[in-house]
Amino acid sequence: MRVTSLGIALATTAALVTIPSQLPAAAAETLLSQGKAASASSIENGGTTAALAVDGNLTGTRWSSAASDPQWFQVDLGASAAISKVVLTWEAAYGKDYKIQVSDNGTSWTDLKTVTGGDGGSDSLDVAGNGRYVRMSGTARGTGYGYSLWEFQVYGGGDVPPATCDSANAAQGRPASASSIENGGTPAAGAFDGDPGTRWSSAHSDPQWVQVDLGSAKDICKVDLNWEGAYGKDFKIQASADGNSWTDLKTVTGGTGGQASYDVAGSGRYVRVHGTARGTGWGYSLWEVAVHTGGGTTQPPIQGGGDLGPNVIVVDPSTPNLQAKFDQVFAQQERAQFGPGRYQFLMKPGTYNGINAQVGFYTSISGLGLNPDDTTINGDITVDAGWFNGNATQNFWRSAENLALNPVSGTDRWAVAQAAPFRRIHVKGGLNLAPASYGWASGGYIADSKIDGTVGNYSQQQWYTRESSIGGWSNGVWNQVFSGVQGAPATNFQGGPNDAYTTLENTPISREKPFLYLDGNAYKVWVPAKRTNARNVSWPANAGGSSIPLEQFYVVKAGATAATINAALAQGLNLLFTPGVYHLNETINVNRADTVVLGLGLATIIPDNGVDAMHVADVDGVKLAGFLIDAGAQKSDTLLQIGPGGSSADHSGNPTSMQDVFVRIGGAGPGLATNSVVVNSDDAIIDHTWLWRADHGDAGVGWETNRADYGLVVNGDDVLATGLFVEHYNKYNVVWNGERGRTIFFQNEIAYDVPNAAAITHDGIVGYAAYKVADSVNTHEAWGLGSYCNFTADPSIVQAHGFQVPVKTGIKLHDFLVISLGGMGQYAHVVNSTGAPTSGTSTIPSKIVQFP
Repeated sequence: MRVTSLGIALATTAALVTIPSQLPAAAAETLLSQGKAASASSIENGGTTAALAVDGNLTGTRWSSAASDPQWFQVDLGASAAISKVVLTWEAAYGKDYKIQVSDNGTSWTDLKTVTGGDGGSDSLDVAGNGRYVRMSGTARGTGYGYSLWEFQVYGGGDVPPATCDSANAAQGRPASASSIENGGTPAAGAFDGDPGTRWSSAHSDPQWVQVDLGSAKDICKVDLNWEGAYGKDFKIQASADGNSWTDLKTVTGGTGGQASYDVAGSGRYVRVHGTARGTGWGYSLWEVAVHTGGGTTQPPIQGGGDLGPNVIVVDPSTPNLQAKFDQVFAQQERAQFGPGRYQFLMKPGTYNGINAQVGFYTSISGLGLNPDDTTINGDITVDAGWFNGNATQNFWRSAENLALNPVSGTDRWAVAQAAPFRRIHVKGGLNLAPASYGWASGGYIADSKIDGTVGNYSQQQWYTRESSIGGWSNGVWNQVFSGVQGAPATNFQGGPNDAYTTLENTPISREKPFLYLDGNAYKVWVPAKRTNARNVSWPANAGGSSIPLEQFYVVKAGATAATINAALAQGLNLLFTPGVYHLNETINVNRADTVVLGLGLATIIPDNGVDAMHVADVDGVKLAGFLIDAGAQKSDTLLQIGPGGSSADHSGNPTSMQDVFVRIGGAGPGLATNSVVVNSDDAIIDHTWLWRADHGDAGVGWETNRADYGLVVNGDDVLATGLFVEHYNKYNVVWNGERGRTIFFQNEIAYDVPNAAAITHDGIVGYAAYKVADSVNTHEAWGLGSYCNFTADPSIVQAHGFQVPVKTGIKLHDFLVISLGGMGQYAHVVNSTGAPTSGTSTIPSKIVQFP
């Protein structure tokens, strides 16, 4: 087919948008799309970008996609328009089966035309509908190549009919809260989950309220209420821009319960049902609240992609003065433990000679190949401890990823402490984890890496290695743990104090961290697939993973606001935080399944005004990776929440994961939060986190100054933690309430600054356990755990135990210990009332191989 209007098989589907009965004759003659913003599911290379299909050049420039199905191309007309015709001028790689779709918001799409059996050339399609965005959604290619369009032209014009109230429920699945709940089975989220069998119910008093966060400001046109038997007699429906100041949309007096719909007119991000008088002696109880939106002004869409900002340094083997660039950043960051600098080096594929990249605080070095061996350094990536007199216990917050090393001396040095991941690295030699002085070191984490030679542990107190290959391991100190590691030493935890090995043949469930890479000249993010019973590295096979073009990410840079970030998420974009420090006055709400939130260069989020930093909905497959949350001066309740309270969906096939996500309370400045991380969703993966209430810093350190009661709280079932570092919290460092939880490697220090034993005495027990499994739990298992005390404010404190668990057949702890660091306080037992006490100043662990 060369030119056709009706010669191919067309199927017109019923449009959900309002279709005018007759379009003005002149409307079809107006070209609306030329020069407008365009985007696509993928691009073949940097010379075939989406913009080239709307540039007016019919035969010289084009968009082309990756060679796979499905793919899409869309154009933003800038404002809603009446659309009468779409002309597609195909290059040789055409779409055989595709749809023309329209949308008001770039997220919800309506089919205008369905094409099956197309044969390329030029397709001129008469359509009728209204919208701001027009899309070609291809489902079957006509050739072995991708989809390729010389030009995509949209014609139309005329007035757009008034917007109608959307039938969709804008509140469903959104974060919710309430003045009270009757019990744990009736959370606020139960009224916004779309399930008529779940509900919210309040305490038996007036007034009460329940509210929902729509994620961004909306024009609200109708609210549906479905009351349970305990209904509201007098109540208001209200809206708010900030969750604090409320505007009445509807006042109801003398309500009788049941189901009711209320037409309203107003706007806001938050919607609340505020009850002032109950209809029964019980509380307020709602099966469901539905909020409908529409009729307002559409904001311009947020564009994905773009440059990576000034703190991302992209280099290739021909970059002049490359060593000087590494040295310059290191000179600034070597001692900047609590400074504002954040940097990411991205190394294009190729071979780099004579490089020694020293890595300081908040500095990340990553290769841009799909596999580590694509980027090879004949040289070193080095972390040492000269800045701290040979003591490596404070070498925090830095990383290396996705490259290969040929160390100059045959052995690379990576002498780090917590929050310093070494991922997806091929060391063609050995790896030394100690500083040059062989002084103290307190790491650490390796994953998905291949070390051809021996890993020298030396002075590292503890270390966790996951799904890697090593040529050997030199020694243990207190707690060296391996899962799925080829070449790992055999388990040996029951001999002398330095018998410190716990080795699991496989890791039961894992998914490697997403990472940025180059496909030709196009930036993309590789999202590895979930693995079960995994062993050895995931590359070069990279089986089951997927690629996301940068155009599908909102690239967060200096000046970005929380409102813009949330709008980007609501639009369907992922997030890529470039290196920087971001103060946010709203909670970041991640509500779409499979969203990726990826940080570069230890990008740091600080919530202001007491808001939480980030909430993730109870959805499948969200990936959080590579960023630091720093508590703000006003107390937050929970810095990171994965799933709202009461979450219960099954995510076993596609779990949410958090990887290299770190939390800090104080140190860089005053910080307060009740909880650092709360995991309510089932099946979540926690892979390498350090949750740290600061014991030292530039500012904001003190028993009450940087108070944080709980580090990690797990309420979801079937949650797995691999590489869990949690330290110095005022109460429990870890509380595990969910069933069938598992932890592989745990490192902890009890708070140094406990003023006296009375400050931590509760229920007749001195001290809060580092790791507590709730009495209600029936099944839990953990391997390779250590808790250390260093009561510098009152060395006379004797903590009852490091671990507290119910004694049941389904509860099993393997290879765990407690240690008094230099005799600064002691432990009476290891777990519950079992295990020998620590004593003296010689820092000898008290160990248990298995409990019970």
